[in-house]
Amino acid sequence: MIRPLLSLTVAILMALPAQAETRAWELFGAQKTASRHQPEAIGSYARGCAAGLVQLPESGPTWQAMRLSRNRNWGHPELVQFLIDLSQTARRLGWKGLYIGDMSQPRGGPMTSGHSSHQIGLDADIWMLPPRRLDLSRAEREKISSISVRTADQKRVNENWTPQHHALLKAAALDPRVDRIFVAAAVKIEMCRTRTRADRAWLQKIRPLYGHNTHFHVRLKCPKGARFCEPQKPTVAQLSKGGDGCDETLNWWVTEYLDQLRNPPKPRKDAPRKKGARDFTLSDLPRQCATVLSLD
Repeated sequence: MIRPLLSLTVAILMALPAQAETRAWELFGAQKTASRHQPEAIGSYARGCAAGLVQLPESGPTWQAMRLSRNRNWGHPELVQFLIDLSQTARRLGWKGLYIGDMSQPRGGPMTSGHSSHQIGLDADIWMLPPRRLDLSRAEREKISSISVRTADQKRVNENWTPQHHALLKAAALDPRVDRIFVAAAVKIEMCRTRTRADRAWLQKIRPLYGHNTHFHVRLKCPKGARFCEPQKPTVAQLSKGGDGCDETLNWWVTEYLDQLRNPPKPRKDAPRKKGARDFTLSDLPRQCATVLSLD
């Protein structure tokens, strides 16, 4: 039986006092399967969970899910279909398909390691490595690594960057399901440098973020009718206003930001510590997450 979320949430919350102080990543990281609910993205991308997720098959004609030991190849049905569609696009562009990295845990929520987002089944990492084979064993998928497409100084793309990378990112950005795509700043700079006069609105979806030189991170919009999903604020549509994100502020990512990473300011002793995904307890997440976590 597929269970509704709202009718059971209050009862579940009252029944779980001992779990209230347990870190949410421990609770969600322990789940091996999805909840038996209708698919729902719940909360925000970095503070939420997901009901009724489906698993991207480990292998397909145009993709392979990587690092299977992590059990992070779960997503909202819209995300799974998007990845299959994009992998077919990759083949048309000359690649064999795509290597898919982390998506979400079976019930979303804060992860046991790594990401602060990927919590509601709408985020996925796609490797920059063009697949040479799509018949990798489980063991091979644990050992193989992706490639970096930027230089060591983080300011430019390197010889691994190809026109196919550009075309793949453009195809993803043009998909109306996509809200934004995170890439290394050098990638955004290169895409801006080579843009044509007509290439504008879709480039706004390509957003620089540290740590995305070996993969790009696709984030879908909240699905239509998703009652509990919190959209990004501001949305890319609000940010763009007809622009492409290629103005002078882009260079901040390879000047001041890198300087801040190398020489971080000393924190004030009296400054309160900001709570992050690793600190969340169940009570920090939307109340529906108690039901998602507790019922099979």
